Amino acid sequence: MPQTTDTARRITRVTSFDVAEEAGVSQSTVSRALAGDTSISEPTRQRVIAAAARLNYQVNENAARLRRGKTGTLAVVMICRAGQDRKDLNPFYFALLGSTCAAASARGYEVLVSFQDSAENFWGHYEERRKADGMIVIGTSENTPAWEYFGQLDPATNWVCWGAPSDAFPWVRSDNEAGAALAVRHMLVRGYERIVCLGSETSPQRQFKERYDGYASAMRDAGREPVLQRIERGLPREEQGRRAAAALAESGQPFDSIFAVSDEIALGALKELAGRGYGIPDQIGIVGFDGVRAGAWSTPPLTTIESDFETAGALLVERLLAAMAGEPETPRRVPVRLVVRGSTRP
Repeated sequence: MPQTTDTARRITRVTSFDVAEEAGVSQSTVSRALAGDTSISEPTRQRVIAAAARLNYQVNENAARLRRGKTGTLAVVMICRAGQDRKDLNPFYFALLGSTCAAASARGYEVLVSFQDSAENFWGHYEERRKADGMIVIGTSENTPAWEYFGQLDPATNWVCWGAPSDAFPWVRSDNEAGAALAVRHMLVRGYERIVCLGSETSPQRQFKERYDGYASAMRDAGREPVLQRIERGLPREEQGRRAAAALAESGQPFDSIFAVSDEIALGALKELAGRGYGIPDQIGIVGFDGVRAGAWSTPPLTTIESDFETAGALLVERLLAAMAGEPETPRRVPVRLVVRGSTRP
């Protein structure tokens, strides 16, 4: 059946040339008017806008961005351990990914997400290939080859990261030392005297070292000697916590409370000690760090130091946009807060 003129008009995409004809101006005037060019008079701009509305004209944002040399997209790379099943990724990183995507959207950007774990899939040339205007890298410091790869990118690359193993990278991270000190003070006020840290002072996870340093400093400030029960490298976090708690319980080292450098380590320790018959929080208090959702559902619920996820995502995006604008790099710390639940005394 032949199409009517009206039907044909409806299925034909309206172009800027159609708007120009409707408004009685040139096509270039339409483009400049809709882009906010101040050289276009206000009456002409309004005439173009009215013509575009009558024709239901939609600006091709992708084409407009490409003309400006921009994609309107930010790349987010999630670094995993080599061979790690994506469902086993630390839930902290998924929460951070969500807040980062929300912050990018609020600034008018779309997000391209990539999970990378080995040399076969390391890739950070989003700007060069015009796939994104900048890149945010989030993930574990323990994947050394990944950070070596990203550290060798063109110095002109606009990027920022969370989880980098050193300050040589453009970073945003939690206020780890302040958070650890907050945990120690909380436990001391609750009457705990012998606080042991489950963590590592030599971990490639920069945040773990900072959290241990904050714990140790707060203990010394309180006139107490810090005690470190080291976690084993290369294991899932909960298993690290379980094994460290078991080793502590069997060591003869007196303790009545634990500060774990991550919530997952704390949850592993909590399960192990509860299984050995320790009363939590009456006999043993436990505080984690990160504020992952699973901690709210443990038995008892886990007291934790929580990063402000919304601020973390916003700072990652803000620092990246600042780099894209040519502003000087400024490391940024994300504030933390104490979330008191059932694993410490009321």
